[in-house]
Amino acid sequence: MLDAELLRETELLQRSWLQHDSAKLRNYLVSDVEDPRINIQSIHSRHFVVEQLAGPEFAGLREQELRFAMVMNWLLGLTKASVAAEELHSVLFGLQRNADNVEGIQIPGFVSQTFKGLANVSESCRIPNYFELAFTSREPLLNSALAVFQLVWQRLLNQQSFAKPSFVEPACGSANDYRFFEAFGLMRFMDYTGFDLCEKNVINAKEMFPNTRFVVGNILCPDFPDRAFDNALVHDLFEHLSLPAMELALKELCRITAKAICIGFFSMHEGDEHIVRRMDDYHWNTLSAWRIKESLARGGFEAQFIHIDSFLKACFHCDQTHNKNAYTMIARRRSYTKS
Repeated sequence: MLDAELLRETELLQRSWLQHDSAKLRNYLVSDVEDPRINIQSIHSRHFVVEQLAGPEFAGLREQELRFAMVMNWLLGLTKASVAAEELHSVLFGLQRNADNVEGIQIPGFVSQTFKGLANVSESCRIPNYFELAFTSREPLLNSALAVFQLVWQRLLNQQSFAKPSFVEPACGSANDYRFFEAFGLMRFMDYTGFDLCEKNVINAKEMFPNTRFVVGNILCPDFPDRAFDNALVHDLFEHLSLPAMELALKELCRITAKAICIGFFSMHEGDEHIVRRMDDYHWNTLSAWRIKESLARGGFEAQFIHIDSFLKACFHCDQTHNKNAYTMIARRRSYTKS
């Protein structure tokens, strides 16, 4: 049973979500820079799922998908700056000629490197030339460009046969990320359960995926046995909770997960303490990566975190992330930690 303070917090969170209509919730966190097809944290989550299915077999494809996402996000920035389609055609022409500036548009190094490297991707991957799809259309970032890796993954996974591990996703929203697990061909390999505090989200998710298990549930008191699921996925949840609620949520997440957890944080830092920011009905905290690691350790998990901004700078020399405070954390139960 939750105490009075946590019950009150739950009621306020429910109220903050229920004030939105179902259509708005259905389209929340699935477009623009949050589009899971090009959102770096969503890509990390999908590759976490793939790793649980296939081990490191597809690790090499992760770099290509991350590069694709960085290019698409750069192009998204150009379209927001009202760069005309004709100018984008000129950018493609410049890339073909190894230019770093076209009509005043600076072409970042990671874009040029990705363009050059795309021709050298192994034949087994067969990645379509998304530069041509995106830069020659009258409608930049049309769906055929954004869907490139959906088709790559569908083709690759169609040839595979894996065991079906179980996954749980607290705060799943209106199937925000799950809809792309399905679109990428992962759904048939996942024994998936999603739960959310907001009934409108659950109804939306069930309407889209009537054969998948979505239920109303509270991460502070999830109605599942100990280690009920092999793996867990969480996005953008813990920053919205009070510190006592967050600690309880992490404890419960560890309790119901047997093997590994992937958590996406939108506001984290590497300071020693959490920074608490109370909003009207919820929180918007900046969490300490080290404190979260300690909390997960108490639950039996060894965690590693990725600062998305630093990761992209170090690996790809890309400094155009939209959220400098984003982190992804992968935690494995100690008995399952890989040597």
